[in-house]
Amino acid sequence: MNERDYQVIVSKDLEDLIPVFMRNRHKELDSLRVALAAADFEQLRQLGHRMKGVGNSYGFTHVSTLGKYIEDGARSGDRAGLQARITEYEEYLSKVQITYE
Repeated sequence: MNERDYQVIVSKDLEDLIPVFMRNRHKELDSLRVALAAADFEQLRQLGHRMKGVGNSYGFTHVSTLGKYIEDGARSGDRAGLQARITEYEEYLSKVQITYE
């Protein structure tokens, strides 16, 4: 991903909600890691599905995109692909830059 991919523009109306949103994404990341370690593909599928919905709602399209990949990877049992997406998610969360407009 290039630097622009880490930039998110969020409505000023949502500014008060974003700290909680981001804390929940970090908790979600932890849940993804635990589910992958346990090979709990149903949990991974559910988490991915939830990511798909919540990301776009707050303007974080990449969260939704990764959620789709995680959901699909869980359905197919693709451990290596899931690990790659979870690692990408971790990197994204550590680098995302939020601008309010």
